[in-house]
Amino acid sequence: MPYVDRQNRICGFLDIEENESSGKFLRRYFILDTQQGSLVWFMDNPQNLPVGTDCVGSLKLTYISKVSDATKLRPKAEFCFVINAGMRKFFLQANDQQDLVDWVNALNKATKITVPKTCDGQQNPENQKALPDVVGTKKQVSYRTEIIGGVPIVTQTQHEGGDGADRAERDAMHRSHSQLPYFLSRPAQEHTVIKSGYCVKQGAVMRNWKRRYFLLEENSMSYFKSDLEKEPLRMIPLKEVHKVQECKQSDIMMRDNLFEVVTTSRTFYIQADSPEEMHSWIKAVSGAIVAQRGPGRSAATMRQARRLSNPCIQRYTSRIGECSSTD
Repeated sequence: MPYVDRQNRICGFLDIEENESSGKFLRRYFILDTQQGSLVWFMDNPQNLPVGTDCVGSLKLTYISKVSDATKLRPKAEFCFVINAGMRKFFLQANDQQDLVDWVNALNKATKITVPKTCDGQQNPENQKALPDVVGTKKQVSYRTEIIGGVPIVTQTQHEGGDGADRAERDAMHRSHSQLPYFLSRPAQEHTVIKSGYCVKQGAVMRNWKRRYFLLEENSMSYFKSDLEKEPLRMIPLKEVHKVQECKQSDIMMRDNLFEVVTTSRTFYIQADSPEEMHSWIKAVSGAIVAQRGPGRSAATMRQARRLSNPCIQRYTSRIGECSSTD
C-alpha cells in the first residue's frame, strides 16, 4: 500500500513496464512528490541506496492527462493501471486491488492540482521568454514555448544578428530538451530469461548481506550489483550446481525465506523477499538444471521452467563476464 513519508510524499513499490509494449514489468520504488510536481522511481527505496543515486525514471505531473484501471487492456497483468502522459502510456502493476485504487486516486488527485489553467494554444507570459542581448546582435531575440503532442517546442519569434543569436537559439533548444515530460534511464537490450529479480545474498569473505539482482538463464545463474549493470559480479554455471533447496540453517542465520545453491566450490546463501518468491526461485533453478541435463533441452521443457518462476519475466541488459568470487 502507498504510504506518506516524512516529507509528505506518497511512496511505495510498483511494477512498471519501462519498455513500452514489451509486456515485461520491473519492480521499482515510486515517490509521488506534489511539491516538486513529479513522479519518480528508483531501483529500491532511496534509503537503501548509496547517497546520490539517480532515479531510474521520472514523469512530470503536468503532462499526465489521465490515470485509470487497465485490467481490461492488459488482462494478463494483474492489478494493472495506466498513466497517460502525452503520446506515451505507462502501464504499472499494483500489489493488490486496494493498492491499485489508492495509487490511481492519489495520482489523479495530484494531477488535478498541478495541471496548468491555460490551454496549450493560449498565450502565457512564462511562454514568452526574452533572451538577453548577445554580442553582435542588432535586436533582442525572443522565443515562444508551445506544448505540441505533450512535448515542449521552442520557436523563434524574432531573429536578427550573427553567431551570438545562433548560440542563444541552441541554448534555448537545449533548455527545452531538459523540460521533456518524462525521463527514462538508458534503454536496455531485450533478452528473455527464465527468472530474474532482486534477492539478498551473503558475501563469501565478509559474510555481510547485500541486495543483488539475480538472473537465471538456460545455462547459468548470475548476480549483479543492480539490474542496470552490464557485467555480473559472478556467474554460476548450472552444470556446477549440485542442488538448490530451502536452507535448514535459516533459524541459526536469523534469515527468513532463505535458500541455498550448492556448487562444487561454494554454497551460496540467498534470501528472497517472501516465502512464495523463495519457492519460486528453488523451482525455477531446479527446473533449469533438469532442462539442461535431461535428454534433449526442448522448448517445452524451458517453458515449464519459466512457468515455475515468476510469471512476469523481466527484461535485462545484455551482460557478460565474471568477477571475483569475494562478493
